[in-house]
Amino acid sequence: MHPHLIKLLSLSALTAGILAASAGARADDAAAVKAPSFTADPCCNLCPEAHDAKNYTTRYQQNFTTLVQAQGDWLFRTQEDLRTEFDTSPAGYKRMKELHDAFKSKGVELVVVYQPTRGLVNRNKLNPEDKAKYDFDKALRNYKTMLGRFAAMGYTVPDLSPLTNETLPDTLPAHDFYFRGDQHWTPYGAQRTAKIVGEQIKQMPAFADVPKREFESHKSGRMGKTGTLHNMAGQLCGTSYAIQYMDQFTTEPKGEADDGDLFSDSGNPEITLVGTSHSGKNYNFAGFLEEAIGADILNVAFPGGGLEGSMLQYLGSDEFQKKPPKILIWEFSPLYRLDQETIYRQMMALLDNGCEGKETQMTGSTTLKPGKNELMVNSKNLNLQNSSHQVDIQFADASVKVLHATLWYMNGRHEDIKIEKPETSDTDGRFAFELRTDEDWASQNLLAVEVEGPEAGAAPQKVDAKICKRNVFPGAGQHTAQAGQ
Repeated sequence: MHPHLIKLLSLSALTAGILAASAGARADDAAAVKAPSFTADPCCNLCPEAHDAKNYTTRYQQNFTTLVQAQGDWLFRTQEDLRTEFDTSPAGYKRMKELHDAFKSKGVELVVVYQPTRGLVNRNKLNPEDKAKYDFDKALRNYKTMLGRFAAMGYTVPDLSPLTNETLPDTLPAHDFYFRGDQHWTPYGAQRTAKIVGEQIKQMPAFADVPKREFESHKSGRMGKTGTLHNMAGQLCGTSYAIQYMDQFTTEPKGEADDGDLFSDSGNPEITLVGTSHSGKNYNFAGFLEEAIGADILNVAFPGGGLEGSMLQYLGSDEFQKKPPKILIWEFSPLYRLDQETIYRQMMALLDNGCEGKETQMTGSTTLKPGKNELMVNSKNLNLQNSSHQVDIQFADASVKVLHATLWYMNGRHEDIKIEKPETSDTDGRFAFELRTDEDWASQNLLAVEVEGPEAGAAPQKVDAKICKRNVFPGAGQHTAQAGQ
């Protein structure tokens, strides 16, 4: 569908023109004949339902609350794309600092790629009224402040603010940073980001000893993007939008055929990229990064991984445990809350490889049936205080992606914990996490672990569990919320 529906004038105007021409009117008189004129209405103005937050009912739909009609086929999201606040809670700052220090103790330097929002980059696509309401200056100021907060924790933080307020000539619509109706950046947006990130990485001391290798990127085809924002508008309004076609790119080593021997270390990258679907193959962000820095990158990101999906999958892998990278690039957007305690409990446990190779305090093994199943009981009254222990649960079926457990404590208190891995992840059936230490949980002493079994009618699931002492990383638990003040 063309972005505009064309309305033709009535047939009579056309007929008049044809009759005048057939009557032998002279060329210089032709201008006197009224030529047909055309008007165009916008294709798909949002329906009233799309402006009402209560119509965004599912958890997925709530990521789009509420859609905003912009120029042409451009759509924005009020809460996410037009946000002016970039922040997290004191607990989130504390955990982000602890995570940085834990990686640092393993010899891994973290680079945070904190994407600017669609509003910050493409605000010029908003209609005048919405552009006037959006406080761009406040949003940019708070975005840059958040970058500074990450840097204050010790992260390497490329400044992506030069990408904001993008103005491109109308002759280059395909070079927009973001898609018109989709939350992802285009390959051109990924490329522009990679250049800035690459320059920062090349200044890092950790990069000095990374084996170098030249890369070059080239167009390799076209992709059609049916946008997530357009799809949401379709669900709410019944409208459909044109597919947006975009160049795709591939990045390959330069001149390998002649000097392959020079790059004998290239098969073992010392830089890894984790992140969201923006780092997936479609947009070639990893390839553009390789070209920008001149070194191999192991890209473990996958579509649908969210903030933590690819990070957790990578931390639990042999690649990380046997040879951690010198530099770990973590790409994510302000969409994600940074104070989700359960995520940090998993990251910190997997950084320490759970209970692998450690002396266990308590073990359990059972075949799960539907309903609650007792997996471990502290019948010997061991000191299993939350502040110094972690749990490592292994399902025999590697495809299990959800753990629903209840942790009971000596004083009768309990915690329900649910961990869901992305449907798109390659799972190993393993769930490792620290016992809870936020608020007043650190002093609790574990009594028992129950696990929810499969649904009725499903095959029984065999599961093993261990509890062990966790490594207390340098600085963990000693940080206040000052970083966020």
